[in-house]
Amino acid sequence: MLLAIDCGNTNTVFAIWDGAHFLADWRIATDHRRTADEYFVWLSSLMSLNKIDAMITEVIISSTVPRVVFNLRVLCNRYYDCRPLVVGKPECRLPAPPRVDVGTTVGPDRLVNAVGSFDRYGGNLIVVDFGTATTFDVVDTDGAYIGGVIAPGVNLSLEALHMAAAALPHVDVTKPQSAIGTNTVACMQSGIFWGYIGLCEGIVRQIRTEREGPMQVIATGGLAPLFDQGFTLFDKVDSDLTMHGLTVIHRFNKDTETA
Repeated sequence: MLLAIDCGNTNTVFAIWDGAHFLADWRIATDHRRTADEYFVWLSSLMSLNKIDAMITEVIISSTVPRVVFNLRVLCNRYYDCRPLVVGKPECRLPAPPRVDVGTTVGPDRLVNAVGSFDRYGGNLIVVDFGTATTFDVVDTDGAYIGGVIAPGVNLSLEALHMAAAALPHVDVTKPQSAIGTNTVACMQSGIFWGYIGLCEGIVRQIRTEREGPMQVIATGGLAPLFDQGFTLFDKVDSDLTMHGLTVIHRFNKDTETA
């Protein structure tokens, strides 16, 4: 049984993969102080509640927070008696290595999204991930990550607006009834929603002018469905794209070992 772990700046997702399906997935706040023992107690309790009694024998990790990886490694060594495969490390091979400037380190989450999206949708893609940052990743015709765009995340922008302007409240992001707000909250929600629609449309349009051939746009991340309401900006919204990419990378490495 494979445990796939996607550690982001805000949340960490754990998912159990049986080789054909995800049996369950759970989310926890990312905290580098959380110990291996705490992870194990939390995860074991959730597996028990979901009546999952299969033994975890393999683990793959993607983490944008390097300080968290140590305790996740300890978790794997101490409780699952295995050495985890960590995306971005030399021992973790990718089906198609990224083609970026020499010396550039590409975020593991972006590599995983590239692999997962190519496996499901083919090449020449733009993957938009609504996470702590909003990222746009370009996937070439052979599945290689070849660059992209990083913009502030939606919730990060809302938090910055609230923190920098004393008179502005903290608001939830939602699709407003109209672009013209008639109160402070509505004005802020309109600015964020329509601002990010415009940001996505503008960046996607510019990327397409720099590439040959048609490009599909795949959206993922928790807020992707919100920005897919009534628009044709995205060809697909794929909520489990990152976790799927982790299973593809794991399978590729296993196949390479046995080849």
